[in-house]
Amino acid sequence: MDITTMGTTITITMGAVTAEAKFLVSKLGEDWIFLVLLGITMALVSWTMDYTFIIPSFSKPFDCFVSFLSSSDSYFPSGSGIPELKTILRGVVLKEYLTLKAFIAKVVGLTAGLGSGMPVGKEGPFVHIASICAAVLSRFMSFFSGVYQSPYCYTDILTVGCAVGVGCCFGTPLGGVLFSIEVTSTYFAVRNYWRGYFAATFSAFIFRVLSVFNKDAVTITALFRTNFRMDFPFDLQELPAFAIIGISCGFLGAFFVYLNRQVVLFMRRPNILTRFLTKHRLIFPAVVTLVVTTLTFPPGFGQFMAGELMPRECINSLFDNFTWTKIWGSSLPPGLGRSAVWFHPDVSIFVILILFFIMKFWMSAVSTTMPIPSGAFMPVFVLGAAFGRLVGEIMATLFPHGILFDGILYRIIPGGYAVIGAAALTGAVTHTVSTAVICFELTGQISHILPMMVAVILANMVAQGLQPSLYDSIIQVKKLPYLPELGFGHIRCYNIFVEDIMVRKVKFLCSHSTYREVLHLLDSTSLKTFPLVDSKGNDTQAIDKPLDIDQIRIDPSPFQLVERTSLHKTHTLFSLLGLSHAYVTNTGKLVGVVALKEVAHPSISYHG
Repeated sequence: MDITTMGTTITITMGAVTAEAKFLVSKLGEDWIFLVLLGITMALVSWTMDYTFIIPSFSKPFDCFVSFLSSSDSYFPSGSGIPELKTILRGVVLKEYLTLKAFIAKVVGLTAGLGSGMPVGKEGPFVHIASICAAVLSRFMSFFSGVYQSPYCYTDILTVGCAVGVGCCFGTPLGGVLFSIEVTSTYFAVRNYWRGYFAATFSAFIFRVLSVFNKDAVTITALFRTNFRMDFPFDLQELPAFAIIGISCGFLGAFFVYLNRQVVLFMRRPNILTRFLTKHRLIFPAVVTLVVTTLTFPPGFGQFMAGELMPRECINSLFDNFTWTKIWGSSLPPGLGRSAVWFHPDVSIFVILILFFIMKFWMSAVSTTMPIPSGAFMPVFVLGAAFGRLVGEIMATLFPHGILFDGILYRIIPGGYAVIGAAALTGAVTHTVSTAVICFELTGQISHILPMMVAVILANMVAQGLQPSLYDSIIQVKKLPYLPELGFGHIRCYNIFVEDIMVRKVKFLCSHSTYREVLHLLDSTSLKTFPLVDSKGNDTQAIDKPLDIDQIRIDPSPFQLVERTSLHKTHTLFSLLGLSHAYVTNTGKLVGVVALKEVAHPSISYHG
């Protein structure tokens, strides 16, 4: 073989190797690999957080430590995270909210918060954590496929992250996807269904496998497994009681949102106390933690409200099959387990449940306002379970032998009432129906799905007429740039046109324009998206210089509206496409601009 032939062979071989390498790289950038990596990562993070800081006795130092981590507002580590994520999915950019620094602060802070034993939840913050993980992982995957750099793909990635965040918290992939859609999305692309279910199912599976590996479970099963009988678990005559639970939970959920918002508004009022607490951020969480831990101390007042139980232990005990009113005052059965904590020789079960509900209600509403990573799903879930258990025990007292119908005796199961109450109150606070599906996956039984759906729907109907959801309430308090819903009750707004809300002071920019003109234009249109040399106008020499077009992010295909476009259609387009602004034209001539601010707060109120 001569040198020329050898060189040709080497070239062909190298070309084949290069082609195979490109093919391998392209395969590594496919969707399913990204989803698998996201699921594995979030399962590991969730499992690690659950089993790292389980030290309730050090709750005060933990919460002070978390508050210290949350002192930097630029990382957004405090709070739930779902309201900000709703804003991002609406098309608004929040700087540093989805960065690696925010991920570290949120994970460490939430782990310490959960270990403190305070009535705070994991699910809301974990949605934020999963979204950050999805965003960071997408930047890594962009080395293999350029599609991950697309802004449209970015929205899909965050949507999948929300589903994974909810799904792997409790091992509920089906309810997690539905809950994430209800909570974070105004419009949901059907193409994201399989991505959300695939990633959430894989993450939940790995999370449960790790629990078996840690010997917390014998096999892969529901997190709060119940053993209600499947044949005739309830009688139709019990439906009025289930309806009462749903209606009552609607009022209670609305009051919880109201109380939470009032605490936040009080802390934001400019007075001596709030200014002092703002300056010394560790004092407020330290005082709240001291009060809560003192009142729930098991040998003290906590013995009358199951103070020694952690949230998951509370749920497991409230969901058990025993009827507590029947065994109170007698020797406790051997299989009662941790539910024995609810019994006191001198205090009735009803008094203990009422005390638990009232005390935990205001404690949860106040604790979720602390400057620490905290969610309200789990505390509200426990409250709903306690309220449902209370109603179930009352029914068991009224009908000690059960309900006789058509020759069949239906025994009252208070644990089933607790499951229905948990789903109803959580649905009322979050304005979602998917909490019924989450409860079904958490308990592993579908026996009470019908009364559960009835209670959740009734709770939503009542709560939506009284208060916004907890997440929308936080959006309003924080004044985030979010577009509110425009429902059937806002018929008067359907005849409002863009001319009524648009800004008419618009002009074209050219290379001769100065930065001062740009600032004036931005102030007049409520659009502040251009990176300027001096946004405050301090340097007059720089601000009067000619504009450098290369420093401006120009949309090559801006969205346009024609005159006489109704507010209803404009609102739908802004919500569907995640627009921040749209230009109004007349026969191709620019006549105005409509920004998100004008659509969210039109000159004529939504409520007419």
